[in-house]
Amino acid sequence: MHGTEADYDDLLARVGESRIVLLGEASHGSHEFYAERDCITRRLIQEKGFTAIAVEADWPDAYRVNRYVLGASQDTDANAALGGFQRFPAWMWRNEDARRVVAWLRAYNQSVSHRKRVHFYGLDLYSLRASMEAVISYLDSVDADAADEARRRYSCFDQVRGEGPEYGHAVSLDLILPCEREVVAELESLRRRAAAILSRDGERAEDEFFYAEQNARLVHNAERYYRAMYHGRISSWNLRDQHMAATLAALVQNLDRRASPAKVVVWEHNSHVGDARATELGWSGELNVGQLVRKAWSNHAFIVGFTTYDGEVTAASEWGGPAERKVVRPALEGSYEHLFHQTGVSRFVIPFGSGTPPLLRSSRLERAIGVIYRPRTERQSHWFKARMPDQFDAVVHIDHTEAVVPLERTSVWDMGEPPETYPSGL
Repeated sequence: MHGTEADYDDLLARVGESRIVLLGEASHGSHEFYAERDCITRRLIQEKGFTAIAVEADWPDAYRVNRYVLGASQDTDANAALGGFQRFPAWMWRNEDARRVVAWLRAYNQSVSHRKRVHFYGLDLYSLRASMEAVISYLDSVDADAADEARRRYSCFDQVRGEGPEYGHAVSLDLILPCEREVVAELESLRRRAAAILSRDGERAEDEFFYAEQNARLVHNAERYYRAMYHGRISSWNLRDQHMAATLAALVQNLDRRASPAKVVVWEHNSHVGDARATELGWSGELNVGQLVRKAWSNHAFIVGFTTYDGEVTAASEWGGPAERKVVRPALEGSYEHLFHQTGVSRFVIPFGSGTPPLLRSSRLERAIGVIYRPRTERQSHWFKARMPDQFDAVVHIDHTEAVVPLERTSVWDMGEPPETYPSGL
């Protein structure tokens, strides 16, 4: 059962004049999380004047969607506009729920004035090679000599075949020299050329330069991230979330030029948007987007988490594996999700604040399912301690959730996970 817009009247009132609203998800593959975030986002756009959605996705792939929803691409429909999402986990954005969101944005933008149109951006940094190609393609169109220089610099990555992980691994083994100097030089070179490039009039020129600059910055940060992958989880996690928070700040600044104050909705996993300082991950040294946004925007940020008790989820068993329709095991006793389940209410919103009862303020287990779900090691793989009222400003609980439907379904996904594979104990 999906909520209605009226179910979020109180939530929208609590959002108030916030400029950044972060909407989480307890898994990357649950239909209801996409659907409810969509419902909330439409109200933020129509009633609160939000003009951008920033998601946990790669910058160039999401920018293809951005061009489509703004009517500036050759893609014929929402399915085609999502065509950039080809790398694992493609189903995270190439699914029926995302397609409906993109189609609605296109139709909405055609019905409003230029100033009210909604943009769509990606915050993540996995697209190392795609972003290099995007920088070169942009420079080919504005400065052929600069494009040749970018090719020379980025050819440093040709020392190794493959994507970022292979590059980082080779550097960690001292098989190749890092490309840090080259990517920094290219970013600085592009920024030095900004005045000359932008001497051409028009918002379109500014948008295209902004797109290229963010790709160059992404290459710089991705190079650092893939090297850090082999020096511990915390350092690479922090680099990634700092990049996403900085990209969000750049988006706000760029959008402010047109319609200040810019207002942006962020769609990311709970582990990114829920303030890390209220979790055991944060207590061990991790930081995240939610924490950085609260520091930067203070009372102008509002964070909503999403939870579920059981159901199904689209996820893989290992990185790079096929999308599977897996059974989400019932939440562990003592967890927030188990406590919410005991209310007997199928879905509800919990606002947090000074009136939050002590029962919710104590540290409890909370579940996180990413693009990989390993139920046989559920306690170790997917649960962590948190103080939820300090993580979020509100939580939407949906007791039973279904899997998102990939646009490219396979026999593995269609078959689903049989109940007899349930582990006997966790």
